[in-house]
Amino acid sequence: MTILSQRAESLDTVATVLPEAGRGRDRYRSARGGERARRALTYVGLAVWLLLSIAPVMWGLSGSFKRTGDLFAPGSGLIPADPTLDNYKNLLTEVPFAQWFITSLVIATVSSVVATFTCALVGYGLAKYRFRGQGLIFGMVLSALMIPFAVILIPLFVEVSSLGLTNQYLAYVIPFLCPAFGVFLMRQFIVGVPDELSEAARIDGVSEFGIFMRIVLPIIRPAIGALFVWMFLQAYNDFLWPNTVMNDAGRYTLTLGLNSLRTSFATDYSMILAGTMLAAIPTVILFILLRKQLIEGLTSGAVKG
Repeated sequence: MTILSQRAESLDTVATVLPEAGRGRDRYRSARGGERARRALTYVGLAVWLLLSIAPVMWGLSGSFKRTGDLFAPGSGLIPADPTLDNYKNLLTEVPFAQWFITSLVIATVSSVVATFTCALVGYGLAKYRFRGQGLIFGMVLSALMIPFAVILIPLFVEVSSLGLTNQYLAYVIPFLCPAFGVFLMRQFIVGVPDELSEAARIDGVSEFGIFMRIVLPIIRPAIGALFVWMFLQAYNDFLWPNTVMNDAGRYTLTLGLNSLRTSFATDYSMILAGTMLAAIPTVILFILLRKQLIEGLTSGAVKG
């Protein structure tokens, strides 16, 4: 009787546990189904965003292989019916595209390198040294971040003109050698560098500039990469400032040169599209080379106070 009663209790237990296990499986399947649905919606959203992002690029790339007459023709699809390289050939032979390209590349590289170094140097001074007026200077840097560039365009032009730099290559570079955003970004990163490292270096006899060059700069390398990419893109793609200070067609940057292809009578849109496709090559290469530093710099800066 004891054995029979024990078996009966076991059967009752199994009968109780099985429905609970079934409901648990149902909840598990429901949770997995919800997770799959959210993941599917995420993928669909990313796919739509990707298509919207690359659609203008694909249209421009397609148009660079079409003739201007076919570019806006009814029924003109994304794939050219009669592809041609004439736009690229004309761009390299009929206009000084190579000169515009080299000018933009040199100006963007020089201004980016110099601005990154000066911003890091000023940011280091604001972050690691205590002196009278430090808070006021940092407040002025923050205030400068809130002023749109269009507001200071005319005063800046008057200043550059008074120095006799209009229509000179230096006019492209000098106003952007130490931007407020770069100083703010570098200062925020350098604040997080431990002071113990600098103190140990001073005990070992390292100079203040040596501490900056040999200890601080290697630690903030992601921020340097991010700032360099940002400065390069700003200088390389800038149109407003070069158009303000430059009237000499022989010293045009790429943006000014491509804009000069537009005339009052006709505009060769296909040639302009070919020029924009070639102009995008340096920025794509730069992003591929420095994407790791760029992502690390932007994500780290987002959490630093």
